Amino acid sequence: MASAVSSRVQGDRMNTHRFSQARGLVFAFSLASGLLLAFIMLPLLEIYGSQTSASLMRAASSAEVRNAILLSLEAACLTTACAGLLGVPLAYLLARFSFPGKGFVEAIVDLPLAVPHTVVGIGLLFVFGRTGLLGAPAASITGIKFWGTTAGVVIAMLYVSVPYAVNAARVGLESVDPRLEKVARTLGAGRWAVLFKVTLPLAGRGILTGLSLTFARSISEFGAVIVLTYYPMTAPVKIYDLFLQFGLSESSAMATLFLTVTLSLFIFFRYLVALRKGGAPIGWRA
Repeated sequence: MASAVSSRVQGDRMNTHRFSQARGLVFAFSLASGLLLAFIMLPLLEIYGSQTSASLMRAASSAEVRNAILLSLEAACLTTACAGLLGVPLAYLLARFSFPGKGFVEAIVDLPLAVPHTVVGIGLLFVFGRTGLLGAPAASITGIKFWGTTAGVVIAMLYVSVPYAVNAARVGLESVDPRLEKVARTLGAGRWAVLFKVTLPLAGRGILTGLSLTFARSISEFGAVIVLTYYPMTAPVKIYDLFLQFGLSESSAMATLFLTVTLSLFIFFRYLVALRKGGAPIGWRA
């Protein structure tokens, strides 16, 4: 008994000693962290602090403002769905197989992160514009146009946001132990059954994280969208248009409304990811 008490006291002393030694490090890092967090939060708080209820009501009553926000939400949802359908299969190949040129493929996936978004918009015009490589035949054969339409907005959003879907899903898939898949195979499950009942559910957190980041990046996209398709206006483009026409007061009111929508959705998606962290995989049955 006395020995246990003595060991506990000695352990407490060692912990206190370590803390005193690390106190300077903890203080310096806490100061740097506080400055970074303040840098992130201060502009957002200032946006809210600059508004009055009258300015917010005036912005909310505008049909153009509401339509722009709804268009951003619709296009971001479509973009996220496309990113999931196209990005998760690529993530699976990168996570499960080694093949010649794999590093090159991974570099291509990350390429949109390094290209300025106005440059992305110009490149997309060459491909999906009126006389573009794919835009012209698509318009003549199917009637689908990518300029001045929601389809163009989705294309622009998808290009800049799909790396988040692929990379996060790949990390989630890499975390799944292949032995679990082999066990399911030995029990008679086919490859598609293993994929949908074992692999994807266990990688669900990574996939959801990627899709939530894709949605967040899509709904905030400005540069590529404004070059490829100025109209119909998404919320970021409309905010910029209001700033050019009426200045900071009018644009900040819409910015506040749009920020409220995006933050609410961001918190919701983070909550879903947190649920996946602690709960059983979707579709799993004991």
